[in-house]
Amino acid sequence: QVQLVESGGGLVQPGGSLRLSCAASGFTSSKYAITWYRQAPGKERELVGRISSTGGSTNYADSVKGRFAISRDNAKNTVYLQMNNLKPEDTAVYSCDASRDYSGHVFYTSDPYDVWGQGTQVTVSS
Repeated sequence: QVQLVESGGGLVQPGGSLRLSCAASGFTSSKYAITWYRQAPGKERELVGRISSTGGSTNYADSVKGRFAISRDNAKNTVYLQMNNLKPEDTAVYSCDASRDYSGHVFYTSDPYDVWGQGTQVTVSS
């Protein structure tokens, strides 16, 4: 079954840290870039950051730059979002998305184009 499963969300105080995981199964996730998104109640979905298939390239939204870091362990088919110095405005449902990274990879019709996870809730509150 092709899927992404996020975990690691929860309640944390302002200034605290959390590490989210995005575990892939059912497809060759090492050929895919992973993007983290978040959506707060009543707000549009926001791109948090992205990591290339090899992990050699990352980029982040200005709102999280310097506080969040994305990494990946392709041997474990898992991508991580380390969140430090959390603020109440970081409260949202965080989701990961796998999209084809055509740099140096060959894709077949059996490879999915896009895979989304179900999301995990992060609440930053005292």
